Amino acid sequence: MKRELKDDERHLWAHVAQTVHPLGAHRAPGAALPPPPREPPAAPPPTAHHWAPKPLEPGRFRRLARGRDTHPPRLDLHGMTQDEARAALTRFLVKTQAEGDRAAVVITGRGVQGDGVLRRRAPEWLAEPHLSAVVAGVGEAHRRHGGEGALYVALKRRSPR
Repeated sequence: MKRELKDDERHLWAHVAQTVHPLGAHRAPGAALPPPPREPPAAPPPTAHHWAPKPLEPGRFRRLARGRDTHPPRLDLHGMTQDEARAALTRFLVKTQAEGDRAAVVITGRGVQGDGVLRRRAPEWLAEPHLSAVVAGVGEAHRRHGGEGALYVALKRRSPR
């Protein structure tokens, strides 16, 4: 059931209706044409590199998802800024690898509408060259370990010293 418009709403609508002009064909004679749209620049401006992580090996994913690997260490990035999260992630992975662990779970969270910044950026951070000696592969975690809001990170064996 529709309600009646109030006087101020009716007045506002009348003002809007008087100021609206149709597009295109009903242009007043002699009116200047709108300027043509500007062409986009030939090349996009330089931005940060977007690295793609290596996928997690299927066998390792199954072992992690089924819980056959011992409980891997976890890092929860909830509530951190991008800079804090990136630094914490790097420290955590280097420390975890040094302790001899072969896998870790990184909890990014999904974000408010499933498009969280940390969720989007963490795979890029994991694929950056400075972590290439640490990260062997990355995959979305099983639902019981956080699903789309968490990542399994396979770690390379630490190099003998």
